[in-house]
This record gives sequence, structure tokens and C-alpha cells, in this order.
Amino acid sequence: MRRILARFVDDERGATAIEYCLIAAGVSIVIVTVVNGIGSTLSTKFNDVSTSLK
Repeated sequence: MRRILARFVDDERGATAIEYCLIAAGVSIVIVTVVNGIGSTLSTKFNDVSTSLK
């Protein structure tokens, strides 16, 4: 039983997958934030152009 528990504690294969998942989640949050900010800026610019054309 001790060997099985020691082998389980020493196994790091799942930790690598979790680290990659956390990195991917962080990158996706940054992308969503940037795209949202650019979208808001573009919307404001289009509204300004539309108002000036009227």
C-alpha cells in the first residue's frame, strides 16, 4: 500500500496537463479582454463617423 501511495505522490504527469490548461485559460482571458476593448473602440469610431455623415 505504501508503494502505491508513494508512486501516486511522485507521479507528475497530471500536473503538466493542468499547467498547460492554466496557461491556455490565461491566454484566452487576455484575448477576450483585448478583443472586447478593440470592439468598444471601433464601435465608438463608427458612431462618430455615422454622426458626422448625417
